[in-house]
Amino acid sequence: MKKRVLVLGCTGSIGSQTIDIARKMGSDFEICGVAAGTNKKAVADLCKEFDCSGTVFSEDGIEGIRKLVKESKADIAVNGIAGAAGLEPSVIVLENGIDLALANKETVVMAWHAVKDLAKKHNCSIVPVDSEHSAIFNLTQKIGTENISEIVITASGGPFRNLTDEQISKVTVKDALRHPTWNMGPKITIDSASLANKGLEVIEAARLFDMTTDRIKVVVHPQSLIHSLVRTKDGMLYAQISNPDMRHPIYGALVWPEYRENYLEPFDLASCGEMTFFPPRTDSFPLLNLAYKCADKGNSYTIAFNAANEIAVHAFLEKKCTFPQIAQIVEKTLESDWSLVPDTLEKVYQQDEKAREIARDWYAKLTGDKK
Repeated sequence: MKKRVLVLGCTGSIGSQTIDIARKMGSDFEICGVAAGTNKKAVADLCKEFDCSGTVFSEDGIEGIRKLVKESKADIAVNGIAGAAGLEPSVIVLENGIDLALANKETVVMAWHAVKDLAKKHNCSIVPVDSEHSAIFNLTQKIGTENISEIVITASGGPFRNLTDEQISKVTVKDALRHPTWNMGPKITIDSASLANKGLEVIEAARLFDMTTDRIKVVVHPQSLIHSLVRTKDGMLYAQISNPDMRHPIYGALVWPEYRENYLEPFDLASCGEMTFFPPRTDSFPLLNLAYKCADKGNSYTIAFNAANEIAVHAFLEKKCTFPQIAQIVEKTLESDWSLVPDTLEKVYQQDEKAREIARDWYAKLTGDKK
């Protein structure tokens, strides 16, 4: 029987690769619904190709997502929507008792306790799709969380990992979007360059796997072949290795808890060349350490970190601030009081908007742009 797959963010990197899997493995998967932010034609074309329903968020709003999810009768939904906009669609999926293949970090960073409770209430699963968390998820499933003493998250280091601080201060948007390993959307590509993405992944790992941050390490691995590791209590390290192709973790989430043969190219250890590892340069890329501090503080700090970073990255992409000012805007925003515990989704959104307003103010102060 075919598994019915709903794709949220169908025109983005994750969504497009999910569609690719469905095209090549049509006997296993059926696309039962698609959603995109603005691309009406792409949604219409996909609806025609797969004979399914679709919605465009910019026109239909959240009610369009709500209607699509309810009527899709999906077995699993892939949430590849970028940014905080992906949180509410995650909530809607879980409220409908549908398993969630989650590529949207913000769902976990902003409101993990709420979405975890929803999954439990409606008897459905949350399966991570990020390559790092997919690796950790699979390793913990095999080894057992109780046997793991430490998680090691790998990072490509982004395009600026070998630049001096002076060179980093002069990088352009074009430079930042030139990722050496992965082909991703603009926001996550900038986050990779600043290590904000790795910071979000630390927060996400702490919550998904119920780990304190002192048990979560980050190591730079430029080849992006080892996607993460776990250390067992006896000191041994276990890694998940594959080609840097997001279709691997997407497919893994679609078939979980099974492991099936597929069309993806298996990794060839003999021909991979060298694998190198070194510590992240946290002085040059301060957002990683800021994320660790926010994960430790909890409350609304992780919401503020994410929201401020989104505002700053948008400003950088619009060429209205420099690359180093991304971290400065986030750091200044975090100086405000984020001690409130957001025990409802409404409070999560309130804290998110508060952080965005403060980040906009700091952006104006730091750049002199009053727009």
